Amino acid sequence: MVAHIHTVAFRGIDVAPVDVQVQLSGGLPAFTLVGLPDKAVAESKERVRAALSAIGLALPPKRITVNLAPADILKEGSHFDLPIALGLLVAMELIAQDEVAGYVALGELGLDGSLAAVSGILAAARFGAERDWGLICPASQGGEAAWASPPSVLAPSHLLDLIGHFKGETALPTPEPLVAGADPGQRDFAQIKGQTSAKRVMEIAAAGGHNVLMIGPPGAGKSMLAAALPSILPPLEPGEALEVSTIHSIAGQLDEGRLLHQRPYRAPHHSASLPALTGGGLRARPGEISLAHRGVLFLDELPEFDRRTLEALRQPLETGSVSLARANAHVTYPARFQLIAAMNPCRCGYLNDPEQACNKAPQCGADYQNRLSGPLLDRIDLIIEMNNLSPLELAREPEGEASATLLARVEAARTRQTERFAELEAPGGLRTNADLHGDWLERAAPLDQAGMALMEQAVEQLRLSARGFYRVIKVARSIADLEASAAIQARHLSEALQYRRRGPARRAIK
Repeated sequence: MVAHIHTVAFRGIDVAPVDVQVQLSGGLPAFTLVGLPDKAVAESKERVRAALSAIGLALPPKRITVNLAPADILKEGSHFDLPIALGLLVAMELIAQDEVAGYVALGELGLDGSLAAVSGILAAARFGAERDWGLICPASQGGEAAWASPPSVLAPSHLLDLIGHFKGETALPTPEPLVAGADPGQRDFAQIKGQTSAKRVMEIAAAGGHNVLMIGPPGAGKSMLAAALPSILPPLEPGEALEVSTIHSIAGQLDEGRLLHQRPYRAPHHSASLPALTGGGLRARPGEISLAHRGVLFLDELPEFDRRTLEALRQPLETGSVSLARANAHVTYPARFQLIAAMNPCRCGYLNDPEQACNKAPQCGADYQNRLSGPLLDRIDLIIEMNNLSPLELAREPEGEASATLLARVEAARTRQTERFAELEAPGGLRTNADLHGDWLERAAPLDQAGMALMEQAVEQLRLSARGFYRVIKVARSIADLEASAAIQARHLSEALQYRRRGPARRAIK
C-alpha cells in the first residue's frame, strides 16, 4: 500500500502541488526520503520519528520510503513534516486514506508532537480552495487559512488532536478569520507642525500613488512625514488584502495569521543589501519592495544606499514586479509600491545654512546629490526641498490638519479615479493615476490647448524627458482630482511642474 498526502511547494507566490507518497515494504529497516529535498526537508525524518515516539507510536521495523513527487522540483522548508507524518499514519493503517484525501497539509513538527507555524499557509489555502480541498495547518495559523474560504480548515495544536479528530474521538473547532489591528505607533499629520508645502506634496502623493523625494537638512521632519503617510492612505481593498497578505505569508511575516487591511509600510536601513531590498537569497524570498506591495517603501538617507541596490529599483518602479533569476530558482514577485525617499542636501546636511555649512559648499552638495542617477530621479514624480524651522517657530506654529481630514480628501480623489477608469473601461491593473500609461493616460488626462502650450514650454526650459513629461501630467491629474475638477487646468500643471524642478540651475516657468 502507498499512502498519498497532498501538500505544496512554493515558487515565489506561485504554488506547485506535491504528492507525498509513503510506502512500507519488506527488507532491512530504513527511512529513505527522496524527491529533491533540501536540508530542512531531509531533517524531517528525525522530527517525525521523535514526534511519533512522543505520542506512543514507534515506526515499524520495515523499509520506509517517502517520495515527494514530482521529483524534479526542489522541496524547501519545514512544512513537509506534517504531510510526511500523516502519510506514515495512513501507511500504518492508523488513519484511513479517505479521511485525508481531501486536504492539503502543512506544518512543522516539534519533538513532542506539537505543531509550529510555517510560511505560506494563506497561499496554500487559496490553492486548496480552488480545488475544493480543505487545509490542515498549525492552530496558530487557522485564522490565516480561513480567509481563503476552503471547504474546511483543521488547525490542531498537537498531532494527537489531529489523530483524535480523524478517529472521531474529538472535534477540532472551526477557526475564525483574523484581522491585524491598527498600528498603535502610527503618526498623525496634526502632530507635524509647519512644512505646509511638504504636507501638500504628501497629500498629492497619497491621492495618486506617486513617488516622492524630500530634500532637507537634519530635523526638518522628513522621516515624520513619511511615517505619517500611511495614515492618509485608503485601506486595502479585499482583493488587495489577500494579495498583500499572501506575500507576507510566503515571507513568514504574517503576525499570528492575521490578514493585513492597512497598507504596508517598510523602512529598511540604508545598509540593506541588494537581495534584502529586491528579494533573493538561497530560497529566493520576497524582498522589501515586494513586502511593500500596494503600500509604502521609505528609503531614508537615499544617497547612502549602495549604488547597485538603488539602480535595481528602476525596473520595478516601471513594471510593478521584480523577477529573480537564480541558478536554482526563477520567480517573479509583485512590487507595485509607492517610493518615498529622503536625503540631506549634502553629506553634512547643512548645504544652504551659512552658519553650519562646510567649507566645501556648494561642491559637496553637488557631489552628494550626484550619487543618485538621472534615470532613477526621472522615475520620481514629486521632489520637494524643505527647510529647517527653529524651535521658536515650531512652538508658535499651530497644529495642522488631522490625518482624518486629509484621508477624506484622498479617498474622494481616489473614488473619482475609480469611477473614471470604470467609464473608460480601463483594465483592472489601473488603480491610481500613477498607473496610467499609453493611450489610457491620454484618455484619462487630456490636455486643452493652453495646457499643451504650457507643457511645450516646460519641455524646453526644464528639459523634460518623455517619462518626465507624462509623469507631470499624472501628477496634475491627481491635483485636479483633489479639487474635484473634471478637466486638468493650467494651474494644476503649473503646480505639478514646480515639484519637478530640482536644484538652482532650473529656470522658473513664467
